Amino acid sequence: MAINTSTPVMLLGGRENALAVTRNLGRRGIKVYISRVPGSWAMGSRFCAAAFPVLKGLTSVGYWKELLFGKSSGRFHAQLIFACNDFALEFLADSRDDLLAHYLLVDSEPRLQRALLDKRETLALARKADVPAPNSWRIRDARDVEGIRDEIRFPVMVKPIHSHKFSRVFRRKLFVIENSFDEIVEKIRLSHEHGMEVMVVEMIPGPDNLLASYNTFIDSAGNGLFHFTKRTIRRFPMNRGSGCYHISEWLPDVAEQGQKFFKGIGFKGIGNVEFKRDLRDGQLKIIESNARFVAPHELFVRSGVPSDLLVYCHLTKQPLPDLDLNNYTQFKRMWYPVRDFCAYRELSGRGQLSFGGWLRSLLHPQIFPVLSLSDPKPMVTVLMTRLRSVALKYRWS
Repeated sequence: MAINTSTPVMLLGGRENALAVTRNLGRRGIKVYISRVPGSWAMGSRFCAAAFPVLKGLTSVGYWKELLFGKSSGRFHAQLIFACNDFALEFLADSRDDLLAHYLLVDSEPRLQRALLDKRETLALARKADVPAPNSWRIRDARDVEGIRDEIRFPVMVKPIHSHKFSRVFRRKLFVIENSFDEIVEKIRLSHEHGMEVMVVEMIPGPDNLLASYNTFIDSAGNGLFHFTKRTIRRFPMNRGSGCYHISEWLPDVAEQGQKFFKGIGFKGIGNVEFKRDLRDGQLKIIESNARFVAPHELFVRSGVPSDLLVYCHLTKQPLPDLDLNNYTQFKRMWYPVRDFCAYRELSGRGQLSFGGWLRSLLHPQIFPVLSLSDPKPMVTVLMTRLRSVALKYRWS
């Protein structure tokens, strides 16, 4: 079935997810424009029709306002806009009414988009939807910290309310506290000094391969365009970092809990929800939820669920591609070589993974998030960035 590709797409923010969307839609003849901070992998792709790097001295949101509402914004009117990071999601939620006058946006409820950016509110929504969630404690000041001393069970996390703001300051997603109440106090103090709201969250014990996620798109009528589950094999750093080895696999109980969560909160749009199985009671407990395309998007595409194309067709009022979405290819693997080697080193140091065991886990065809022989420039960008980082490190050491 031929697809009308005349509607361009503007991607705001993102890393490997933006690159995967750019490649998948660009190969089909859809013009993809990208705006992000300079050096974005996707902006170097041969499938990027035009790049609009954020100008020096401006925040991403400030630049996007000028780009999409300024004097020259008429050239972009009628485009479809996708958010590929949390700052972009926040911008689209805050500016939705004004944007809808000129652009196509994903079906969504701004209130819920903002709620899912708030990790405390996400857990509250899960409990209202009768979806299991880890114990958590709101922390506003030192008195709140002292009040939880007798309630917590180690290990715990000092977790930001807004991860995208926290990671920009601390270059990490959260703090893991193994067994020290004084360290909880110190990390909360440090977070508050930088203006970051945080909470203390119970850490579900067990390895990272207990993590799995459900992904979907729910239209304004409440219909799901697709249903996709995957699980994590490894993360780096362990128990707190981003996934560095993923595998596509249909997991009915994960899909059931994901559907229950989204239906329970009345969600519309692109939805991702991650769970971890708690071996103490066997329950899948919510970790976080995202209302956008996520990092392992290339795994979706290569497994036969091109969710970006499905959403594109839906929003441009075209029939969906003739795909067997109920029987996507399972056990496809997406691998981040450098970070996964670091994961192996960390697990090996704890006596949890041998070198032979690591190698055996890699004896499969691999999907890479950046490397592509038909589109090599993004990989060159990554290598040059890392070489510059190493050079600066040794220059000032």
